[in-house]
Amino acid sequence: MRIILFIIQKEFLQIFRNKSMLPVIFVMPIIQLIILVNAATFEMKNIKLCIVDQDLSTYSRNLSSKFEGSPYFVIEKRTFSSKEAITYIDRGEITAAIVIPQGFERKIIRNEKNIKVQVLIDAINGTNAGVSQAYIISILQDYNKQIISKLLPVSSSNNGIETSRRFWYNPELNYKTFMVPGILVLLITIISFILSGMNVVREKEIGTIEQINVTPIKKYQFIAGKLIPFWIIGLFELAFGLTIGKLLFDIPLVGNLGLVFGFAAIYLIVLLALGLLVSTIVNTQQQAMFISFFFMVVFILMSGLFTGVESMPEWAQIVNKANPLAYFVEVMRMILLKGSGIADIFKQLIAIITFAVFMISLAVWRYKKIT
Repeated sequence: MRIILFIIQKEFLQIFRNKSMLPVIFVMPIIQLIILVNAATFEMKNIKLCIVDQDLSTYSRNLSSKFEGSPYFVIEKRTFSSKEAITYIDRGEITAAIVIPQGFERKIIRNEKNIKVQVLIDAINGTNAGVSQAYIISILQDYNKQIISKLLPVSSSNNGIETSRRFWYNPELNYKTFMVPGILVLLITIISFILSGMNVVREKEIGTIEQINVTPIKKYQFIAGKLIPFWIIGLFELAFGLTIGKLLFDIPLVGNLGLVFGFAAIYLIVLLALGLLVSTIVNTQQQAMFISFFFMVVFILMSGLFTGVESMPEWAQIVNKANPLAYFVEVMRMILLKGSGIADIFKQLIAIITFAVFMISLAVWRYKKIT
C-alpha cells in the first residue's frame, strides 16, 4: 500500500507540474458544460415565420396574432402570395409559412366543413421541421377550440372531453434540466478515458516503461498508482459539475447523491481499464488519441444523450447493451430527476459492475505485453 501511495503522489506531482494539462482537466470541462447545455437542445425558439394572409379579415388577423404572441415564433415576413413565401423558404430567410386562404372568415361564420389553412415548412432538417410542425398545429388547434366555443351554443360546446396535463420530474419542460446530467457524464468520460490512456502510453514514448518493468514494483501496484489519480479527478469533476449545474442551471437534485457517486466510482473503473487497454495496444499518445476518439464517438452517439435509445433500430439497441456510457446517462437522469433508488437502478448497476470486472481483468492481462 505504501508503494501505491508513493506512485499516486508522483502522478499527482506530474499532473500539477504539467501546465498544459491543468486547463484541460479543470477549465475546459466547465466551459464545455456551459456551452453544450445551451447549444445541445431540440427546443426551438425564434422560428422565422411568414404569414400569407389572403383573407384580411378579423378571424385571419386573430390567427396571426396567435403566432405573434407565441415565444416560439418570430414573424419575419408578411405577404399575399404563397409563391413568394416559397421563395423565402428557398432562400433560407424563413423556416415556415402559414397560408390563410380567401374566404377563411366567411367559411367559419357559415360553419362550413373542410376549412383549410396551409402550412409550408422547410424540412431539410427533419427534426426541426417536426418540432416546428408540432408548435404550429398546437396553435391552430387552440385557435380552433376558441372558434368552436364562440360559435356553438354553450350546451353543445361543453359536451367535449376536457383534459388536464401533469408533467412529472420536469414540470416546466426545461430541456436544460434533461441535458445537464447527460453532459456531465460526457465530460467525465472524456477526461477519464482519454487522459488515463495517454498517461500510461507516455511511459512507453519516453522510454521509462522498461525501467519500471524491471523494478521490484508489482504490476498491480503500478496499475493502481497510475489509474487511481484519474479516478479521483473524475469524481472531483463530477462533484464540481453538479455544483455548477445547480448554481447556473438550477437542476433538481432529487435523488441520493451518494448513489450517484457510488455508481460513478464503478463506471470510472470501466473507463480507466479501457484507457489502460488502449495504452497496451498503441505505442504513441497520438495513436492513443485516435483510438480513444473512435470509441468515444460510438459511445456518445449511441448513449441516448441526444437521441432516445428507443428510437434506434433493434440491432443497434442490442449492440448498445455493451455501451457503459448509455447506462450511466440513464442512471444519472433517473437519480437526479426522478429520485430513483438502488432498487430502480439495480439492472444498470449489475451491468456496470460486470463491465468493470471484465475490463479491468482484460486490461491487466494485456498489460503483460507492454514493452
